[in-house]
Amino acid sequence: MDDTAHKLLIQFGFKFGRNGAHSSRTIMLKEIQALFSNTQTTATLEQYQTEIVDYNCLNKSTENTRKLTYRHLKDLYSLDSQLPLFRVFRQLWTIEPEAQAILALQLAYSRDPLFRMSSDCILSHKLGEQIRREEIEEILKKDDPERFSPASLKSFAQNINSSWTQAGFLKGKTRKIRQIPTISAVNVTFAMFQGHIYGLSGERLFNSPWIKILNTPIDRLQELASAASYRGLIDYKQSGGIIDVRFNDFLQLEEQQLLQQLHQDMSKET
Repeated sequence: MDDTAHKLLIQFGFKFGRNGAHSSRTIMLKEIQALFSNTQTTATLEQYQTEIVDYNCLNKSTENTRKLTYRHLKDLYSLDSQLPLFRVFRQLWTIEPEAQAILALQLAYSRDPLFRMSSDCILSHKLGEQIRREEIEEILKKDDPERFSPASLKSFAQNINSSWTQAGFLKGKTRKIRQIPTISAVNVTFAMFQGHIYGLSGERLFNSPWIKILNTPIDRLQELASAASYRGLIDYKQSGGIIDVRFNDFLQLEEQQLLQQLHQDMSKET
Protein backbone atom coordinates (compact mmCIF):
# COMPACT_ATOMS: atom_id res chain seq x y z
CA MET A 1 0.00 0.00 0.00
CA ASP A 2 1.45 3.37 -0.98
CA ASP A 3 1.69 6.30 1.42
CA THR A 4 -1.26 8.16 -0.12
CA ALA A 5 -3.67 5.25 0.34
CA HIS A 6 -2.32 4.66 3.82
CA LYS A 7 -2.96 8.27 4.84
CA LEU A 8 -6.46 8.22 3.35
CA LEU A 9 -7.36 5.08 5.29
CA ILE A 10 -6.24 6.85 8.46
CA GLN A 11 -8.58 9.73 7.58
CA PHE A 12 -11.44 7.23 7.50
CA GLY A 13 -10.53 5.94 10.96
CA PHE A 14 -8.19 2.99 10.46
CA LYS A 15 -5.00 2.87 12.48
CA PHE A 16 -1.66 1.27 11.70
CA GLY A 17 1.81 0.91 13.20
CA ARG A 18 3.30 -1.59 15.60
CA ASN A 19 1.82 -0.61 18.94
CA GLY A 20 -1.73 -0.59 20.19
CA ALA A 21 -4.01 0.08 23.12
CA HIS A 22 -3.86 -3.55 24.24
CA SER A 23 -0.39 -2.90 25.57
CA SER A 24 -2.22 -1.16 28.42
CA ARG A 25 -5.93 -1.99 28.37
CA THR A 26 -8.68 -4.18 26.93
CA ILE A 27 -11.54 -3.00 24.70
CA MET A 28 -12.92 -1.35 27.86
CA LEU A 29 -16.47 -2.40 27.09
CA LYS A 30 -18.03 -1.15 30.33
CA GLU A 31 -16.37 2.24 29.93
CA ILE A 32 -17.46 2.79 26.34
CA GLN A 33 -21.01 1.70 27.20
CA ALA A 34 -21.12 4.11 30.14
CA LEU A 35 -19.64 6.94 28.07
CA PHE A 36 -22.20 6.55 25.30
CA SER A 37 -25.07 6.36 27.80
CA ASN A 38 -23.97 9.79 29.08
CA THR A 39 -23.52 11.47 25.69
CA GLN A 40 -25.44 12.21 22.53
CA THR A 41 -24.83 10.26 19.32
CA THR A 42 -23.56 13.51 17.77
CA ALA A 43 -21.07 14.30 20.56
CA THR A 44 -17.71 15.71 19.50
CA LEU A 45 -14.26 14.57 20.59
CA GLU A 46 -14.05 17.58 22.89
CA GLN A 47 -17.39 16.71 24.50
CA TYR A 48 -16.26 13.14 25.16
CA GLN A 49 -13.11 14.49 26.79
CA THR A 50 -15.11 16.87 28.94
CA GLU A 51 -17.46 14.11 30.09
CA ILE A 52 -14.60 11.79 31.03
CA VAL A 53 -12.03 14.20 32.47
CA ASP A 54 -14.05 17.14 33.82
CA TYR A 55 -17.39 15.55 34.72
CA ASN A 56 -15.99 12.12 35.59
CA CYS A 57 -18.91 10.29 33.96
CA LEU A 58 -16.97 7.01 34.29
CA ASN A 59 -16.47 7.39 38.05
CA LYS A 60 -12.69 7.21 38.09
CA SER A 61 -10.97 7.92 41.40
CA THR A 62 -8.33 10.46 40.33
CA GLU A 63 -7.82 13.10 37.67
CA ASN A 64 -4.84 11.20 36.32
CA THR A 65 -6.92 8.05 35.95
CA ARG A 66 -9.61 10.03 34.14
CA LYS A 67 -7.04 11.41 31.71
CA LEU A 68 -5.54 7.97 31.09
CA THR A 69 -8.99 6.51 30.51
CA TYR A 70 -9.78 9.19 27.96
CA ARG A 71 -6.46 8.58 26.21
CA HIS A 72 -7.01 4.82 26.00
CA LEU A 73 -10.60 5.17 24.74
CA LYS A 74 -9.45 7.69 22.14
CA ASP A 75 -6.69 5.31 21.06
CA LEU A 76 -9.11 2.39 20.73
CA TYR A 77 -12.12 4.12 19.20
CA SER A 78 -10.94 7.60 18.12
CA LEU A 79 -14.11 9.17 19.62
CA ASP A 80 -13.98 11.55 16.65
CA SER A 81 -17.17 11.93 14.63
CA GLN A 82 -15.10 13.46 11.84
CA LEU A 83 -13.77 9.96 11.14
CA PRO A 84 -16.37 7.87 9.26
CA LEU A 85 -15.55 4.58 11.00
CA PHE A 86 -16.29 6.03 14.41
CA ARG A 87 -19.30 8.03 13.26
CA VAL A 88 -20.97 4.96 11.74
CA PHE A 89 -19.97 2.85 14.75
CA ARG A 90 -21.64 5.40 17.02
CA GLN A 91 -24.79 5.50 14.88
CA LEU A 92 -25.08 1.71 14.92
CA TRP A 93 -24.40 1.46 18.65
CA THR A 94 -27.90 2.28 19.87
CA ILE A 95 -29.78 0.16 17.32
CA GLU A 96 -29.21 -3.22 18.94
CA PRO A 97 -27.71 -3.32 22.45
CA GLU A 98 -26.88 -7.03 22.10
CA ALA A 99 -24.50 -6.15 19.25
CA GLN A 100 -22.47 -3.63 21.24
CA ALA A 101 -19.76 -5.93 22.59
CA ILE A 102 -18.88 -7.24 19.14
CA LEU A 103 -19.17 -3.75 17.62
CA ALA A 104 -16.56 -2.58 20.14
CA LEU A 105 -14.28 -5.45 19.15
CA GLN A 106 -14.80 -4.70 15.45
CA LEU A 107 -13.65 -1.11 15.75
CA ALA A 108 -10.77 -2.00 18.07
CA TYR A 109 -9.67 -4.56 15.47
CA SER A 110 -9.40 -1.77 12.89
CA ARG A 111 -7.37 0.43 15.19
CA ASP A 112 -5.07 -1.81 17.22
CA PRO A 113 -2.24 -3.66 15.42
CA LEU A 114 -1.46 -5.78 18.48
CA PHE A 115 -5.04 -6.95 18.75
CA ARG A 116 -5.26 -7.73 15.02
CA MET A 117 -2.36 -10.14 15.37
CA SER A 118 -4.43 -12.41 17.62
CA SER A 119 -7.49 -12.99 15.45
CA ASP A 120 -6.28 -15.97 13.39
CA CYS A 121 -5.27 -17.83 16.54
CA ILE A 122 -8.52 -17.16 18.38
CA LEU A 123 -10.78 -17.97 15.44
CA SER A 124 -8.90 -21.15 14.51
CA HIS A 125 -10.00 -22.79 17.76
CA LYS A 126 -13.19 -24.80 17.74
CA LEU A 127 -16.08 -24.49 20.16
CA GLY A 128 -15.06 -25.75 23.59
CA GLU A 129 -11.32 -25.72 22.96
CA GLN A 130 -9.03 -24.02 25.45
CA ILE A 131 -6.90 -21.07 24.36
CA ARG A 132 -3.76 -20.67 26.39
CA ARG A 133 -2.26 -17.27 27.10
CA GLU A 134 1.09 -18.57 25.84
CA GLU A 135 -0.38 -19.04 22.35
CA ILE A 136 -1.02 -15.32 22.09
CA GLU A 137 2.42 -14.55 23.51
CA GLU A 138 4.02 -16.63 20.76
CA ILE A 139 2.14 -14.67 18.10
CA LEU A 140 3.16 -11.31 19.58
CA LYS A 141 6.85 -12.19 19.59
CA LYS A 142 6.94 -14.11 16.31
CA ASP A 143 8.39 -11.35 14.12
CA ASP A 144 10.65 -9.85 16.78
CA PRO A 145 11.40 -12.21 19.70
CA GLU A 146 13.33 -9.54 21.61
CA ARG A 147 10.81 -6.74 21.24
CA PHE A 148 8.83 -7.35 24.44
CA SER A 149 9.87 -8.55 27.87
CA PRO A 150 8.24 -11.74 29.23
CA ALA A 151 6.23 -9.61 31.69
CA SER A 152 4.96 -7.37 28.88
CA LEU A 153 4.04 -10.34 26.71
CA LYS A 154 2.04 -11.84 29.54
CA SER A 155 0.21 -8.57 30.21
CA PHE A 156 -0.54 -7.94 26.52
CA ALA A 157 -1.82 -11.49 26.02
CA GLN A 158 -4.06 -11.22 29.07
CA ASN A 159 -5.52 -7.95 27.78
CA ILE A 160 -6.13 -9.43 24.34
CA ASN A 161 -7.81 -12.56 25.72
CA SER A 162 -9.93 -10.40 28.02
CA SER A 163 -11.17 -8.39 25.03
CA TRP A 164 -12.18 -11.52 23.14
CA THR A 165 -13.93 -12.64 26.33
CA GLN A 166 -15.82 -9.36 26.71
CA ALA A 167 -17.01 -9.71 23.12
CA GLY A 168 -18.25 -13.26 23.72
CA PHE A 169 -15.71 -15.26 21.70
CA LEU A 170 -14.16 -16.74 24.86
CA LYS A 171 -15.46 -17.57 28.32
CA GLY A 172 -13.79 -18.18 31.65
CA LYS A 173 -11.78 -15.99 33.98
CA THR A 174 -8.40 -17.72 33.88
CA ARG A 175 -9.01 -20.78 31.71
CA LYS A 176 -10.22 -19.35 28.41
CA ILE A 177 -12.59 -21.56 26.44
CA ARG A 178 -13.70 -20.85 22.88
CA GLN A 179 -17.37 -20.09 22.45
CA ILE A 180 -19.48 -18.78 19.57
CA PRO A 181 -21.13 -15.39 20.11
CA THR A 182 -24.39 -14.27 18.57
CA ILE A 183 -23.77 -12.10 15.51
CA SER A 184 -26.39 -9.52 14.53
CA ALA A 185 -27.35 -7.61 11.39
CA VAL A 186 -25.70 -4.55 12.95
CA ASN A 187 -22.36 -6.37 13.19
CA VAL A 188 -22.57 -7.53 9.58
CA THR A 189 -23.44 -3.99 8.49
CA PHE A 190 -20.37 -2.56 10.17
CA ALA A 191 -18.07 -5.30 8.88
CA MET A 192 -19.22 -4.74 5.31
CA PHE A 193 -18.80 -0.99 5.69
CA GLN A 194 -15.21 -1.53 6.83
CA GLY A 195 -14.59 -3.69 3.78
CA HIS A 196 -16.24 -1.09 1.56
CA ILE A 197 -13.81 1.56 2.78
CA TYR A 198 -10.98 -0.79 1.80
CA GLY A 199 -12.29 -0.96 -1.75
CA LEU A 200 -14.21 -4.22 -1.61
CA SER A 201 -17.61 -4.69 -3.19
CA GLY A 202 -20.17 -7.36 -3.99
CA GLU A 203 -19.25 -10.90 -3.00
CA ARG A 204 -15.79 -9.79 -1.88
CA LEU A 205 -17.40 -8.02 1.07
CA PHE A 206 -18.11 -11.48 2.51
CA ASN A 207 -14.44 -12.44 2.39
CA SER A 208 -12.87 -9.42 4.06
CA PRO A 209 -10.82 -9.61 7.27
CA TRP A 210 -13.59 -7.65 9.03
CA ILE A 211 -16.31 -10.09 8.09
CA LYS A 212 -14.06 -13.06 8.90
CA ILE A 213 -13.70 -12.06 12.56
CA LEU A 214 -17.45 -12.57 12.90
CA ASN A 215 -16.69 -16.27 12.36
CA THR A 216 -20.10 -16.95 10.83
CA PRO A 217 -21.07 -19.12 7.82
CA ILE A 218 -21.60 -17.14 4.64
CA ASP A 219 -25.24 -18.17 4.23
CA ARG A 220 -25.98 -16.78 7.69
CA LEU A 221 -24.03 -13.60 6.92
CA GLN A 222 -26.13 -13.10 3.80
CA GLU A 223 -29.32 -13.65 5.80
CA LEU A 224 -28.18 -10.96 8.23
CA ALA A 225 -27.26 -8.63 5.37
CA SER A 226 -30.80 -9.08 4.03
CA ALA A 227 -32.17 -8.32 7.50
CA ALA A 228 -30.01 -5.18 7.66
CA SER A 229 -31.40 -4.11 4.30
CA TYR A 230 -34.97 -4.73 5.44
CA ARG A 231 -34.32 -2.50 8.46
CA GLY A 232 -32.92 0.27 6.26
CA LEU A 233 -29.33 0.04 7.49
CA ILE A 234 -27.95 -0.79 4.05
CA ASP A 235 -29.25 -1.49 0.56
CA TYR A 236 -28.46 -5.15 -0.12
CA LYS A 237 -29.49 -6.96 -3.28
CA GLN A 238 -28.66 -10.47 -4.44
CA SER A 239 -29.80 -11.77 -7.80
CA GLY A 240 -28.40 -14.40 -10.13
CA GLY A 241 -25.27 -14.74 -8.06
CA ILE A 242 -24.58 -11.01 -8.24
CA ILE A 243 -24.39 -9.10 -4.95
CA ASP A 244 -24.78 -5.34 -4.72
CA VAL A 245 -24.40 -3.48 -1.43
CA ARG A 246 -24.86 0.24 -0.89
CA PHE A 247 -24.40 2.10 2.35
CA ASN A 248 -27.11 4.75 2.16
CA ASP A 249 -26.05 7.91 3.98
CA PHE A 250 -23.00 6.59 5.86
CA LEU A 251 -20.64 8.94 4.06
CA GLN A 252 -20.86 12.66 3.42
CA LEU A 253 -20.35 13.95 -0.13
CA GLU A 254 -16.75 15.01 0.41
CA GLU A 255 -16.01 11.66 2.06
CA GLN A 256 -17.48 9.82 -0.95
CA GLN A 257 -15.16 11.80 -3.19
CA LEU A 258 -12.20 11.03 -0.93
CA LEU A 259 -13.15 7.35 -1.00
CA GLN A 260 -13.14 7.36 -4.79
CA GLN A 261 -9.60 8.73 -4.69
CA LEU A 262 -8.60 6.08 -2.17
CA HIS A 263 -10.02 3.27 -4.30
CA GLN A 264 -8.26 4.62 -7.38
CA ASP A 265 -4.96 4.67 -5.51
CA MET A 266 -5.48 1.14 -4.23
CA SER A 267 -6.51 -0.19 -7.67
CA LYS A 268 -3.17 0.96 -9.12
CA GLU A 269 -1.42 -1.51 -6.86
CA THR A 270 -3.45 -4.51 -8.03
